[in-house]
Amino acid sequence: MFCILLICTITLLAFYGLIAFNGQGADLSLLKDSYFHSILIFSIKQALLSTLISTVLAWPIARALYYYPNLIFKRAFLSLALLCFVLPTLVLITGFVSLLGRSGYVTPLLGPDWNLYGLHGILLAHVYMNLPFAIRAFHSQLQNIPQSSWLLASQLKLSYWQKICLVEWPVLRANFSLTFGFIFILCFNSFAVVLALGGGPQSTTFEVAIYQALKYDFNIGEALTLAWSQLFIAGAFFLLLYRSNSVSWLSKDTHGNYQLPTNSRWQKISYSLLYTTTFIFMLTPLLALLPGVIAADYSRAIIGNIIEALSLTLVLGIVCASTALAMAYAILLPIRRNLLQGKTTRALLLQWLANHSLIAPAMVLSVGLYILFLPIIDLDTLGMIFVVILNIMLVLPFAIQQIRARLLQYDNDYAVLAQSLKLSTRQKLQIEWHYSKQVFFSTFALVIMLAMGDVAIFSIFGSDQLKTLPWLIYQYASSYKINEASLASAVLLLLYATLLFNLERAKQHA
Repeated sequence: MFCILLICTITLLAFYGLIAFNGQGADLSLLKDSYFHSILIFSIKQALLSTLISTVLAWPIARALYYYPNLIFKRAFLSLALLCFVLPTLVLITGFVSLLGRSGYVTPLLGPDWNLYGLHGILLAHVYMNLPFAIRAFHSQLQNIPQSSWLLASQLKLSYWQKICLVEWPVLRANFSLTFGFIFILCFNSFAVVLALGGGPQSTTFEVAIYQALKYDFNIGEALTLAWSQLFIAGAFFLLLYRSNSVSWLSKDTHGNYQLPTNSRWQKISYSLLYTTTFIFMLTPLLALLPGVIAADYSRAIIGNIIEALSLTLVLGIVCASTALAMAYAILLPIRRNLLQGKTTRALLLQWLANHSLIAPAMVLSVGLYILFLPIIDLDTLGMIFVVILNIMLVLPFAIQQIRARLLQYDNDYAVLAQSLKLSTRQKLQIEWHYSKQVFFSTFALVIMLAMGDVAIFSIFGSDQLKTLPWLIYQYASSYKINEASLASAVLLLLYATLLFNLERAKQHA
């Protein structure tokens, strides 16, 4: 309970910092303004389109992986899918700009009317990041179909569509809404993608509008109205999200020794083409970094800046991941206890409070705390403490989501038995650790990658003396040093690939 109270207190302090500044509250008249309506419509529109495209395309791709477990480079494909989801946004944007920007390698082939910036650029980036997540989630669910279901479907001579409706969909349905809602929240709260690829005021979301209201206009009332509106909309989806079980998109890939239904020749060809096209789509923006890496300036100053930024990024990631994982376990203790006692409503409330940072605007939290503590402490010296605190809050929901399912499964299997055997607390922890340690290791690697990619928080509390690698990429890109940005992006990409390799190897030995 202490950890839940702590993160809720930080959020309340951030909003108090904004409200208390000159005694200015939310500007409710903004709700009637056409500017607010355009932001609301575009935020929902781009998030809904991004989510629909990602989930609709993910289903047939996941089916291709499921029906053809021996596809060439399948394990590499699934690893790349995870990499695309956790990859820092600025690495992806650098690749897309190199590939499809005004001077991109592919731009001359797309005609004079092509423009990366706008709604289609936002959709392209969001689909790139979230389609792989949906693929892994649906593929994991399809692997839960028992062999007996296929045997019964064969005996009943079900048609192709009957198998989809009666065998596949019931398995997917349990977590389809969860996956849809999770992706919607990520797209609805998107900041860096919309800021970099939005292309103007007509493509503004709540998060970017909050940033503009605070950074350029310093309009506290407008920022608060936008922040509360975002919290209300995303919070409604979040409540629906946690009525379902946690999706196991990081689970160990299983390769069952059972006979799957056969498919026609045209279905095999379609699945192969879809799989190959998706593979190319995920690889191309990353490969687009290579020409910039070759042409980059390899001076001692550039290399020194990258190494220094990389070191700070690693330290930040390790500290945030370790703390977030410990807090996630502590937060789940009262939630698990309430579930075991049948208090599901209270458990749901605690889950919402523990994960509210998933929908709280990162820019609002950062600026609120900045305003509150600016007169009290030297933020130029101690700003990195707030970078760590806020990064922990932002990655905490992901840590909770990944270990929650395993710990709840342990409670269902062994909690009553452990209670009846009157085991000591130490003995219970030893058994629980042996049961769930692989999930903790994989979650630790995931949270490190998520913590190292932040830019929004660092833009408020960071300094020119201490730079993370994503912030260094941003500085290079904003100065039109695309080659140097590509070099720094490639270094960060290599770091993520190394972490991912160890994560996947740990799962294979689980």
